[in-house]
Amino acid sequence: MPNPYRRIALDGEAVVKEALRRLDQPARRAFLRRSLTLGGLSLLTGCAIVDEESVERALMKVSRLNDKVQAWLFDPTLLAPTYPESMITRPFPFNAYYKVDEVPEVDASEFRLEVGGLVADRHAWALEELRALPQTDQITRHICVEGWSAIGKWGGVNFGTFLRRVGADLSARYVGFQCADDYSTSIDMPTALHPQTLLALSFDGEPLPPRYGFPMKLRMPTKLGYKNPKHIEAIFVTNTYPGGYWEDQGYNWFGGS
Repeated sequence: MPNPYRRIALDGEAVVKEALRRLDQPARRAFLRRSLTLGGLSLLTGCAIVDEESVERALMKVSRLNDKVQAWLFDPTLLAPTYPESMITRPFPFNAYYKVDEVPEVDASEFRLEVGGLVADRHAWALEELRALPQTDQITRHICVEGWSAIGKWGGVNFGTFLRRVGADLSARYVGFQCADDYSTSIDMPTALHPQTLLALSFDGEPLPPRYGFPMKLRMPTKLGYKNPKHIEAIFVTNTYPGGYWEDQGYNWFGGS
């Protein structure tokens, strides 16, 4: 039986170059400042460019336009490349907006995943309940907005399956995340339902270590690294734009392909 999903065969360098070509990045903000004329920004955004604040508003409008284009181009059935275990990056890099010795400590016995917003079942999930759900794993490439990439093996619960389990409104626009390290982000519903979007509970065959996001992270090989939240404490479904830690500072919101 043919695979219903089309698979792209790209090497790591090509994946990184394509991701960096298609997405807004913090570095591109500086590039836009240097290379676009003020008249050009005015034409693109309809803003009057008269000062630093106006430039910021104009760049944000360009970024939001880019979000809409990326969402329109997104194919919810297109799979990211997967790899053999021999290609796993060991050690896998630590990456966060803080140092490794500042990783939050979460008590597994006390932990409960809060679920809210447009869902039917709002009960808080213990780790044991999440681990009792059907599990799957994937070996995919993590691509960082800073320009590096690494291949890792994540295991956990298919996120679309989880959303259906809690009775989420699958017609809602956004799924948001709050984390133990005060991080936050949000994604579109088609990405949440993508077959490779994973509520990851393990890494490389072991319980997810604190440095990689214990007790759980959202693993999305279709998104850049900053869209993959770690140390998740709460998930909510909403039609109100939730933003996110980096997105509110000017990073591209869609953040993927």
